Amino acid sequence: MPIMPVVDKLLYNSAQNCTTLNRAGYCNEIESVYCSVLSTLNSAADLFVPKVKKGSLKFWWDEELNLLKEASTEADRLWKAAGKPRIGSVFSRRQSTRLQYRRRLRHGQRLKVESYTNNLHEALMKKDGKTFWHCWRSKFEQRNKCTRVDNCVDTNTIADNFAIHFQKVFSCNNQQKSDELKKQFISQRAGYCGLPITDSHKFDTELVSNVIDDLKRGKAAGIDGLSAEHLLFCHPSLCVILSKLFQVMMNCCYIPDSFRYSYIVPIPKPKESCSKSLSCDDFRGIAVSPVLSKVFEYCILDRFSSFLTTADNQFGFKKGIGCNTAIWSVRRIVDSFLKGGSTVNLCAIDLSKAFDKVNHYALYALYIKLMKRCVPVVLLDILQFWLSDSYSCVKWVDAWSGMFQVNYGVRQGSVLSPLLFAVYVDDLAKSYLALQGCYIILYADDILILSRSVCQLEATLRMCERELDSLDMAINWKKSCCMRIGPRHDAICASICSFRGTALPWVQQIRYLGIFIVQSRTFKCSLDSAKKSFYRSANAIFGEVGRVASEEVVLQLIISKCVPCLLYGLEACSVVKSQLHSLDFVVNRLCMKLFKTSDINVVKDCQSNFGLILPSVLWQRRVTKLDDKVQSLENPFVNMLLSL
Repeated sequence: MPIMPVVDKLLYNSAQNCTTLNRAGYCNEIESVYCSVLSTLNSAADLFVPKVKKGSLKFWWDEELNLLKEASTEADRLWKAAGKPRIGSVFSRRQSTRLQYRRRLRHGQRLKVESYTNNLHEALMKKDGKTFWHCWRSKFEQRNKCTRVDNCVDTNTIADNFAIHFQKVFSCNNQQKSDELKKQFISQRAGYCGLPITDSHKFDTELVSNVIDDLKRGKAAGIDGLSAEHLLFCHPSLCVILSKLFQVMMNCCYIPDSFRYSYIVPIPKPKESCSKSLSCDDFRGIAVSPVLSKVFEYCILDRFSSFLTTADNQFGFKKGIGCNTAIWSVRRIVDSFLKGGSTVNLCAIDLSKAFDKVNHYALYALYIKLMKRCVPVVLLDILQFWLSDSYSCVKWVDAWSGMFQVNYGVRQGSVLSPLLFAVYVDDLAKSYLALQGCYIILYADDILILSRSVCQLEATLRMCERELDSLDMAINWKKSCCMRIGPRHDAICASICSFRGTALPWVQQIRYLGIFIVQSRTFKCSLDSAKKSFYRSANAIFGEVGRVASEEVVLQLIISKCVPCLLYGLEACSVVKSQLHSLDFVVNRLCMKLFKTSDINVVKDCQSNFGLILPSVLWQRRVTKLDDKVQSLENPFVNMLLSL
């Protein structure tokens, strides 16, 4: 390829000797190589990958239909030329050819329905989620899409309104605090040297190749038009080129300008988005970055992961740990307090626009924390160069807004952003070590405080408030609340207040990571929301394929897509027999509707023949699986909870 000599030249000159005098030359070469890679991949795709409109290909269209269509078109042309008579041979020929053509079309459409139901069934039986959703969305994705935002239906106007909204969201909470962080960062950065770069930190062809092989297919293309498929199906020499280019970029602490640009796709927050009038506040923005920048981020993550570790009680963004582990930890702490006869006080803290408010205008607060970890200067400089001057725009349907600058926030959709956010709030996660009889559990930006006493809960809340204030992050007091579990759960308590005098309400139910913990003598969860989600999913399936698909297909859909909604997170909770019976009742009633019978014995026989396992049995299996998983985790915090 013509770009290979350019990369070899960069490597030969060795950017290790990159100085202020020759840095501009290296940066120009990096831009030139990157642009060559983009143009080569895009031009190759244009030449060899056919582009057709979605849904334009019909597998059931054959030569017979072509002949019938031509005959119908010709008969209609002759009929019009004859003056459109209502009787006679010309009219009869036109009617007969149209009838044959329409019959054949209806037959093809029936084949289409039978085909996609069979494809759905096969995908479910093979547990091929990608094929299943591809088939499902190709038939039902276009329905009930949101087309009206802030009482406006014009796509260009909506895109511009979203751009104004997100530009306001990506702002600091306190400009004075931001200026203080800037001064602190500049003073510490002057004499900072960090740990040295070793051979283990260098990028090689094997690393880039593994990263590309692990990319998920079917994702949206970046603003440059490239997707993961461009990299997966190109010539193997691309991995060699990218590994050399990335290494030179690290040595020069420079990235191509295209890495700074992304576009934001607004996604509705509420599940009932189709039942209410939506505004810009009802959407969260998901940033779509260039795929080559994602590959570069994955390479950084692989080589410098030791500098991005977080506290053991931060359960977000860690391999092998999920929401059920965090819920299990909360339940374990509550049960240990209850054994001692104490009443547990819980406080759920909601952060206002957490990911959007991370102060990285020059990455002051975040980079101060990275410097405390002694990250290499190369990594610090390239992150600062990358994130201090980013740009984005909004895509809504087929409309694009103008570009705007992003000086704050970590981009949701970026590879490194979740880990950078976890590093940003890591001091808050570690603060529980200085407390006695009090715990702080974090999952990304979801914070839960557990304490034996109300006074200690208020003191811990204020400590968290001080730490968050030092990070220029604000608590959403309207969504933060407190609750009690234990012998005195119904006792009236004094309000928990912040430094600014904001009182948090005592509530009877807290939503935490998708489950609803209720005020009670023991740790209990409400199943009402889970049942609503189950019925909502089941009704959606019945509404789409219930009339055309077989009972086997519908039941497999229920098992794969609805039952998990019913059991979400319950393996980490204490579920009594009456609640398990209520879960079984929900499934049994649905089976009665599906098999059109009210006889429970007939329903049980059908469930046995179709391999349907009731939720009570599935719950017990999930509990056993979670226990085995927790026992095998190499997490000191979880191991400490096991000893309680």
